[in-house]
Amino acid sequence: MPPSASLAAWLARLETLHPSAIELGLERVRRVKDAMGLAPDFPLIVVGGTNGKGSTCAYLEAVFGAAGYKTGLYTSPHLLRYNERVRIAGKEVDDADLVAAFEAVDRARGDVALTYFEFGTLAAMAQFVAAKVDVAILEVGLGGRLDAVNVFDADAAIVTSVDLDHMDYLGDTREQIGFEKAGIYRAGRPAVCADPEPPASLLAHAGKVGADLRRLGRDFSAARAGERWTYHSRALSWPDLPLPAMAGPCQLRNAAGALAVLEALQARLPTSSEAIRRGVAEARVAGRFQRIGRRPEVIVDVAHNPEAARALASTLREQPISGRTLAVVGMLADKDAGAVVAALADGVDAWWTCTPDSPRARDASSLAAVLHAHGVRSVNVQPGVKAALAAARSAAGEDDRILVFGSFYTVAAVLDHAATQQ
Repeated sequence: MPPSASLAAWLARLETLHPSAIELGLERVRRVKDAMGLAPDFPLIVVGGTNGKGSTCAYLEAVFGAAGYKTGLYTSPHLLRYNERVRIAGKEVDDADLVAAFEAVDRARGDVALTYFEFGTLAAMAQFVAAKVDVAILEVGLGGRLDAVNVFDADAAIVTSVDLDHMDYLGDTREQIGFEKAGIYRAGRPAVCADPEPPASLLAHAGKVGADLRRLGRDFSAARAGERWTYHSRALSWPDLPLPAMAGPCQLRNAAGALAVLEALQARLPTSSEAIRRGVAEARVAGRFQRIGRRPEVIVDVAHNPEAARALASTLREQPISGRTLAVVGMLADKDAGAVVAALADGVDAWWTCTPDSPRARDASSLAAVLHAHGVRSVNVQPGVKAALAAARSAAGEDDRILVFGSFYTVAAVLDHAATQQ
């Protein structure tokens, strides 16, 4: 690439450097990592799991930031800008820094073909090393054991939940998927599990490698009392905490998991109770039960698998409205649409299906057929996300609620449209 190449040009090129969008495995990434001399000397936290990763990362970043630490945060996917994936001290990195990091990876890789995510992972770590962050938080892209992030040894790792998703790559049972998720645990190091019912495979792997396993419900817990809650562990309590700003009963579990990681790293990164309170109250992630309109209320949520759909349904029940709930849904073809629909069908009065802008998208008519098969009668088919939202708005009254969900692509289209209307 020419020195003047833009970030957009680099991202377009990254999509062509490997014949497969996804190829799990660490050998290629490790070769380039070693060629770059990437040996971070700051604590690393790796966050894996089926759902709850983004929220857990947000709690960690917010608390560490409130405590005065310079944080590095790497997450995926992004909604509107690639820059969302790499944050330093709570701010997205700029285009020039991303381009410089991509150039460094490109120089070091030689003839090694890297996927888009692998390239980005190494580029993010290069930026964290250059910025001399105090702590880096890395979100697993897919699975754990063979994910590019796992080329770095975690000083503390957390698996937020284990459920069925990405089954073409990880297996079609919780036991198989749990084994892949547990691959981020390391011998003798804190290994947090925030899933209340972890599969036996995860527990067995943690024991086999000699990880310091810390389980929700056994080693730490969250006890709510009205509008406050307390984090308890065997060693300490952090009382009188504010409820998370992010909606949904699952957020207390995510916050507790994050605090278990913080507790595990207290000797290296001490954090005060005040920093914890502030971080829990301020942490937010775009696209997680995010309200972007009122009268009618419009909520977007990236829920795209059965566990996330069940959590979304629970949040809807927790926040009832006087009017109807109308759903705009667009999903990818490799997701379990039937289980997602089953989780939400009783709480939705009318549906609009659409086809997200992705080569992996499920056709809107195919998704409508899934809804009909689950007994849903009020289904309207629209070609695209914006058309579906416009149709739902036309049908909605001021007291109704429009829920847009099913994929990052679906939510991104709505957020992008909303941004242009401001």
